[in-house]
Order: sequence, then structure tokens, then C-alpha cells
Amino acid sequence: MTKKTHQQQLAARKAKRQAEREIERRRQRRNLGITVTAVAAVVVVLVGVFVVFGVGGDDKPAASASAPAENKPASIPTAMGPAPKRATPLASEVNCTYKKSAEPAAKKVNAPADGKTKTSGTSKVSLNTSIGDLQLTLDSALAPCTVKSFLSLVGQKYFDNTKCHRLTVGEGLQVLQCGDPSGTGSGGPGYSFADEVYPTLKYGRGILAMANSGANTNGSQFFIVYGDASGLTPQYTAFGTIDEPSVKLIDKVAEAGVTPQNGPQDGTPITPVDIKSATAAA
Repeated sequence: MTKKTHQQQLAARKAKRQAEREIERRRQRRNLGITVTAVAAVVVVLVGVFVVFGVGGDDKPAASASAPAENKPASIPTAMGPAPKRATPLASEVNCTYKKSAEPAAKKVNAPADGKTKTSGTSKVSLNTSIGDLQLTLDSALAPCTVKSFLSLVGQKYFDNTKCHRLTVGEGLQVLQCGDPSGTGSGGPGYSFADEVYPTLKYGRGILAMANSGANTNGSQFFIVYGDASGLTPQYTAFGTIDEPSVKLIDKVAEAGVTPQNGPQDGTPITPVDIKSATAAA
């Protein structure tokens, strides 16, 4: 082997390692992206626990039989959040662009066509899952490019036979995350598109929004807010809602708890949520 060939092989291996690290970083950012803004709330809670338990010397508090398990929600709000609405409506049409991602698609799919898209109308999508049917309403007045992408993925059966890989149950962040055929939290459709957010956007129970790994990195992963999401800031594109009977199905999943992965209150749902098929109403 010549010295030049050896150097080329070393360079190729280095490039491969760098690419693998970047994919892992993106996976972590996507998984942790919707938790960062909730950290402050968690810190406050932890400080409060320390103060209560710290007073009284070496005495340890007795375990309470009624205390909630750490991997389950202490409580879930029952009031549905108001449907999101832009304070200033979009123009009648916007230009949508879908850029090829560095990572390959988790499941082969074609990106939607670039171009003008109308910003009016709603679309119904039904997710037939292992816990029952989840009924979604997509709103093009909120996020026309996101709705266009989501309907395209539904039409290509991208979400069929996939699982919702992530559930969070902590105060300030109670969401179910889906849309990754690989089930790892790092998979996407092989393309990305820009955020469609606005300053007054809030996330309440029943809101449907896009997960991301940073600004303008939307792909196929989405999350459903089933409870408290007060820890989130308006950096995740809301593109519709899910009806109350569907949210109550997710409540039962949350009450069963998580298998911790990114902390005791963030991981894989113990009760699996498998999407058997996704269908858009004609």
C-alpha cells in the first residue's frame, strides 16, 4: 500500500466518523430540542424539593404510597387548549421550498414539489393506531408548507407501520412524539423545510406541532400536546389540532408511564403507540 493510498483511507475513515457524529448530534438535538425550554421549570421544582427535604438534618422523608411514580405524570390538565390562530393572516399564497437533507430518508419518499401554496382551508387526517383512531385537523392558515408536506407523506404511506417513539410526562412538557419510521428519534424524510412560527404561538392540550433539531429543520417528526406544555417557546411549527376523544386515548398512554431514556420523565411509552395507517379524508 502506498503512503498516498494509506492517507486517503485514513481521511475517508475520519470523514465517515465525522458524518456519524453529526447524525448523532442531530438526533440528540431533535430529541432534546423540545425539552430545553422546560429546563428552567424543572430546576425550580428540584430546588423546591431540596428546600423541603433539606430542612431537618439527617432525617429522610418517609416514602408515600400515594406519591406519583417518577416516570408518570403527576397530573394532566383536562381543559383543551384554544386552537392556534395567527394574529396577522398570511398572504393568500406562500412559496414553499423543500431542501434535500444530508441524512438519507428513514423510509423512501418523494419531497413535495416546490412552489406556491394556498394558505386557507383545513384537512382531516385519521391515524389508525394500536390505542385507537386519532383524529387530526390540519390548518393551512397556520402552516401551509407544513400541511402540504404532511399530506404528501400521508399520501405516500410514510407514516404507515411506524411507532410513536417518544413520550414526555414532566411538568411543563407533556407530549407524544411520532413520525420517525426508524423509531430512533433521528429519522426523517430526506428533506427539510422552514419554520412557520409566530411570536404569539402557544401550545395547549390538543395542539399538533413539528419537532425539529434547530431552526428550519422540519421533516416528518411531529408531536401531540396532550397536557402541559408551558415550558415550550414558540419555535415549533403548530399546524393543526387533535380532537378531545383522541387526546384522552393518549392520556391513558401517559398514565402508564415511560421507559426512561432522556431522563426519568422522557422516554419510550410503556404502552406502545403504533401507527398502523394514516389516511387523509377525500
